[in-house]
Amino acid sequence: MNRPAAGEFALAPVAVPGLASVTGGGAAPVSGARVGIVMLCHDNLDLAARMARLWTDGGAVVAIHVDRSAPAGDVAQMQQVLAGLPVVFTRRRTCNWGTFSLVAATLDAAASLLARWPDVSHVMLVSGACLPLRPVAELQHFLSSHPGTDFIESVSVVDVGWTVGGLNEERFTLRFPFAYRRHRKLFDRWVRLQRRLGITRTPPLGVAPHIGSQWWCLTRRTLQAILDDPRRREFDRYFRQVWIPDESYFQTLVRRHSARIESRSLTLAKFDGQGKPYIFYDDHLGLLERSRVFVARKIWPGASALYASFPRPAGHLAEPDSERVEAVLDRAAARHRRGRAGLYMQSRFPRKDAEGRKTSQPYVVLHGVGDLFLDLPQAASAAIGGVVHGHILARNEVEFAAAAPVGPGALSSNSGLRDIDPRGFLSALIRSSPALPAFLHSPRDRQHLNWFMVTDPNARLLVVTGAWMVPLLRSEMPFDDTRRMAAILHRSERRFLDALDSVWVKARVRRWTLDEALARPDEIWEAVCSTLRPDDPPPDAVLPALHDHSGLGRLIRRLRNAGLKPH
Repeated sequence: MNRPAAGEFALAPVAVPGLASVTGGGAAPVSGARVGIVMLCHDNLDLAARMARLWTDGGAVVAIHVDRSAPAGDVAQMQQVLAGLPVVFTRRRTCNWGTFSLVAATLDAAASLLARWPDVSHVMLVSGACLPLRPVAELQHFLSSHPGTDFIESVSVVDVGWTVGGLNEERFTLRFPFAYRRHRKLFDRWVRLQRRLGITRTPPLGVAPHIGSQWWCLTRRTLQAILDDPRRREFDRYFRQVWIPDESYFQTLVRRHSARIESRSLTLAKFDGQGKPYIFYDDHLGLLERSRVFVARKIWPGASALYASFPRPAGHLAEPDSERVEAVLDRAAARHRRGRAGLYMQSRFPRKDAEGRKTSQPYVVLHGVGDLFLDLPQAASAAIGGVVHGHILARNEVEFAAAAPVGPGALSSNSGLRDIDPRGFLSALIRSSPALPAFLHSPRDRQHLNWFMVTDPNARLLVVTGAWMVPLLRSEMPFDDTRRMAAILHRSERRFLDALDSVWVKARVRRWTLDEALARPDEIWEAVCSTLRPDDPPPDAVLPALHDHSGLGRLIRRLRNAGLKPH
């Protein structure tokens, strides 16, 4: 009978209420492969005990390391629950994130497991928050079909940018004696000092640094070779001052001893854009079912549906398909970083020019067109069967369609509220509109959003230059006031046209001069209808009446003679 090594605890069986076994207690291992589990735990030991029981019920053996910071009472209860099962508890260490203590704890547990069970053919590293998604029997069948293969993500640190934030190559060339999370200021100052003084170090001879996920499954031969390597003291001394060595120690040394490496992990462990692990909830049930992976990390302790549904058979030799899950999570990470197109709010205000799209859908800006035709919003709305707003950027009031006091998305017609955040206002209006939104624009309106619109790929701009003169013609103001207002509007439109003429324009733009528009108003009207209904423009839309523009030539001559030269 094998006796537990010093510092280990052999325990006697105790049933766990409410926990169903997968293949029955003490299931015989599949011929050709027997899996040993190294489990690292630091909190929530009740849940970790349930996971250990799942592994042993499937026929695996387990070596557990519990962080020294865990309460002694919780550890004693965990030992009592798992008593008598093929489980050993190894010497406890205080483990700090990013330090060699995690590697040391893993080495201790792996050595104990291999010594305790000579028939173990593969060793898999998991945590207390890892959930087996498939029965242990299927994992053992899968490993038997890949004889002599080590499943560990191991990529060259020089050739592949694997890390998400933080240090990459420097984690191997600098020294890191301070824990990142406990002594952040000392950590940062020490890194800056080494960089300033040019202090570097080189890896041991024959060691090419590799990096990857810390959750691996190695053959007994490879793991034993790492443990018994005659240069292990040298390697351990070097990796003690590598940053986050649990992502590089085994990933590097496996290259010295493995006969066949599959550079992938059998555990689904994905990190977000900030380098933090994704947490799986009950909402991810269907996604994890389709993945066919063997283990998922990290599971929320309250995900009762996940714990009740897994492990679940997927077919003995079904190939894990983690790429599909990772693609979904990558899209979620991109959505988290960039947000939804055109969504601006208090909790997330995107950086200027850092977004894929500024707005959520195409929209139409009718610049100057409303000064040509009588009641253009009503005529266009009737022709296309949609909604065309008035001057939503007017200085005194937001002119929603039908003079509504509240617009799409419960936007207020109060111009003061709009001017607090014009970009957010326009984006919210576009996002809240059910169909292709459109609105009027002119030099009389607020010009805050000129560059925003002309650089937005979603914008469709129909521009009639000089149309601002038609309302001046009907204003009946004294000529001096007319001249002063014409100068203001002329400068305003010139700035808008300068933006349209820049190399940064991404909007779709069609332009006419006032002369061209008055000579061919049907062309302008057809362009309006086809732009507002690009898939099915109305064939018989009635051309609306033009504003009276008689005397326009005389007004232009007077303005020129008074020293103003409108274009």
